[in-house]
Amino acid sequence: MSAPTVPTVPTAASPLSRAGRPGSPDLLRSVFRQHAAGVAVITSQDGGRPVGFTATSLNSVSADPPLLSFTIGTGASSWPAVRDSEYLGVHILGEHQRELAGLFARSGADRFGPATGWAAGPHGVPVLDGVLAWLVCRVVARVPAGEHRVIIAQAVVGDPAGEGRPLLYHQGRFNALRD
Repeated sequence: MSAPTVPTVPTAASPLSRAGRPGSPDLLRSVFRQHAAGVAVITSQDGGRPVGFTATSLNSVSADPPLLSFTIGTGASSWPAVRDSEYLGVHILGEHQRELAGLFARSGADRFGPATGWAAGPHGVPVLDGVLAWLVCRVVARVPAGEHRVIIAQAVVGDPAGEGRPLLYHQGRFNALRD
């Protein structure tokens, strides 16, 4: 049996020397560029008009009760609708929906224009066509987190039966799974 190794001071060639400034926004961004995340579109209504945005921060929180979470910046154009809505739509995008993900990620875009297939779903929430899966959720909490809010919502109704493979976000781009 060999003795455990003792950590050493990082050298110029060490990954620790490239870690960036401790606690900096750049450090967090650069690390999370290495994390592949699923791509979702969150939808809601604002005064009777549909609103939505692309999110890669979607997480399952609890199976019982069925809770999920995502984050949104308080400066985002969709924030007022998310802040004021009781119900939201959560749509899991397929790899065939890169353009839709980009559309809902662009500031100032006509997200619900003629190119976007959707219909009013349960509780009046906009439900997008052709997604891998969707949920309508009731918001149960909006938790402050810096310049963002963590939204916790309970699944009410949905459909997991879409076809295709999931769209991923990695290295600042939308990507497909590789076999």
